[in-house]
Amino acid sequence: MKTLVIIAHPNLQESKVNRVWKERLEAESDITIHDLYGAYPSEVLDVQREQQLLLKHDRIVFQFPLYWYSTPPLLKKWQDEVYTYGFAYGTGNQLRGKEYVLAISAGRPEDSYRPDGFSKYTLEQYLLPLEATVLLTEMLYLPPFVLYSAPHISEKEIQESAQRLAEYLTAPAEQIKRMHQKSESITKT
Repeated sequence: MKTLVIIAHPNLQESKVNRVWKERLEAESDITIHDLYGAYPSEVLDVQREQQLLLKHDRIVFQFPLYWYSTPPLLKKWQDEVYTYGFAYGTGNQLRGKEYVLAISAGRPEDSYRPDGFSKYTLEQYLLPLEATVLLTEMLYLPPFVLYSAPHISEKEIQESAQRLAEYLTAPAEQIKRMHQKSESITKT
């Protein structure tokens, strides 16, 4: 399976988590890393190039820090411009059947993402627009990989999360679903 990891971090070199994730994923032979902010410093996208990258891969991953409960602005722009009618949805949909995964670093602890927490909503609720987009494109939405409290964890924990992310993204879809269910059951106990 060929995997495309689209990284959207406005300042990747100073990132505490996403940079380490990128470096670890670069060691995987079936993963292509695509740094949006690095590729487009002027934020003018080459839509044809982006669509060709999508077509060459079986699994599409958006890796980003949670940014005002959403994606960073260039990733939103990417979605607006690259997911065109006839390519990503509607007649001639060329993304149908591809797998889609989110890899997110969140600044707040996991318990802040619930109705009685600081954020008042679950992370899954904040991610609903992305999931709905995937449904429109007829891709297969796989459970997201999330690292909470990103600014507050140790270097060792970041390295461990990078290894877990690599294992997550190279696993078959059914295994990803099981890994996610297992992590959720650990969290709830």
